[in-house]
Amino acid sequence: MKKSDLVITSAQAFKANFGIPPTHVSSAPGRVNLIGEHTDYNNGYVFPVAINRRTVIAASRRNDRKLRIHAHNFNASVEVSLDGLKATKSESWSNYSKGVAAVLQENGTKLAGADLLIYSDIPNGVGLSSSAALEMATAYALLALNSIAMPPVEVIHSCHNAEFEFVGIHCGIMDQFISCLGKKDHALFLDCESLKYEHVRVPAGCKLIVCDTGVKRSLAASEYNIRRQQCSEGAQQLSYVVPSVRSLRDISVKQFEQYKGKLGDVIRKRCRHVIYENERVLQSVAALKRHDLSEFGKLMYQSHMSLKNDYEVSCAELDVVVDICAEVDGVYGARMTGAGFGGAAICLVESDQTDEVVTRLRREYPEKTGRRPTIQVCTIEDGAEVMPWTSL
Repeated sequence: MKKSDLVITSAQAFKANFGIPPTHVSSAPGRVNLIGEHTDYNNGYVFPVAINRRTVIAASRRNDRKLRIHAHNFNASVEVSLDGLKATKSESWSNYSKGVAAVLQENGTKLAGADLLIYSDIPNGVGLSSSAALEMATAYALLALNSIAMPPVEVIHSCHNAEFEFVGIHCGIMDQFISCLGKKDHALFLDCESLKYEHVRVPAGCKLIVCDTGVKRSLAASEYNIRRQQCSEGAQQLSYVVPSVRSLRDISVKQFEQYKGKLGDVIRKRCRHVIYENERVLQSVAALKRHDLSEFGKLMYQSHMSLKNDYEVSCAELDVVVDICAEVDGVYGARMTGAGFGGAAICLVESDQTDEVVTRLRREYPEKTGRRPTIQVCTIEDGAEVMPWTSL
C-alpha cells in the first residue's frame, strides 16, 4: 500500500474511532538486513535498508494522563494511565507503545495523555521488524504531540530500551536505527559498538524481493537467547588468550583461526559465523561502493550458508527459497533475513528479471514445501517522520 493511502486510512479510522480528527500522523518503516545477521548484539557490523512497508500512527493530544491506543489491524483497544505503565500478557501488541511512553518519561520527558490509532502494512513475525517500526512511530507521535524535539540517536536509544527492558526482548539496536535513519535508495552501514553509520547508495537497476516462507518463527525467541549466551561464552573464552576481547566484534578472522581450537564444537561454530559475518559486511560495503553487485551477491550466499551450517538458524523452507532464487539468471544473491527458524528470505536481482524470480517462487516453492509464499517486491525508502495532519 502507498504511504499516502496508509496515512489517509489511519486518519479516517482515527476519526471514526475517537470522534475527532487527529492532529498529527507519524510513520516508520520496516526493514530487511542485506547482510550482517546476528552481529548486532555482538557489537558488530550490519547493513540494513528501510523498505516500503510502514506502520502509521494517527494521534491527538489529551488533557489528562490517559493513553488510549487502538490497533486498526486487530480491531483492538487499550486504555491505560501514563502513571505506572507496565507490560501485560493480554493485548501484548500494546506493550511496544506503552514501553516507549514509559522510557521517555523515565528519561525526564514530560508527556500529556494521547489518543493513538495504529495502522500497518508490515507483516508481523516474518523478520521485517514490525516492532521497531511501531516503537519509532509511537515515539515521534508522542514527541510531536508534546512539541518536543529530540536528536534521532536519543529517540533510537529510547525505542531500543523500550523493547529491551519494558517488553523484555533482548534485541540489538539495528532495527530501531534503520527504522529511524533509513534513506531512500541507500543501505545503512552501522557499527553497532560506536554507533557510527554511513549511508551507501544501492546501484540502480536492481530490485529487492522479500519472500515470506509462511513458517512461523516459533523457536526464534528461545533460540535467539541461547545464541546470545553462546556468543557471550565464546567471547569470554577467547578473552583468556586475547585479553582485549570484550565481545566477538573484537576478534579478527586471523585470531579466530589461531585460537578456535580452544572452543568447544558448538561455541566454535557460533563464533565462526559472527566473526566471518562481520568481515563479510565490510567486504559487502566495499563491493556496493564500487557497484560490484556480483561480489555482493556472493557474500549474501556465503552469509546464508553460514547461518544454516554454523549458526543453525535457517530451516528447510528458507533454504528452498534461496535455492530457487540461485537458479534464476540475473539473481545476484539471496539469503535468509531476520532471526531465523522461519520468516523471510531476500533476493537481490536485476530489475528485468524480477518477474521471473516471482514466477518461479510462486510455482516451485509450493511444489517443494506444500506452503504458499507471500512475495513482495520492495523499494528502499526513508526512515521515520511525523507531520501535522492539516498539512496533508
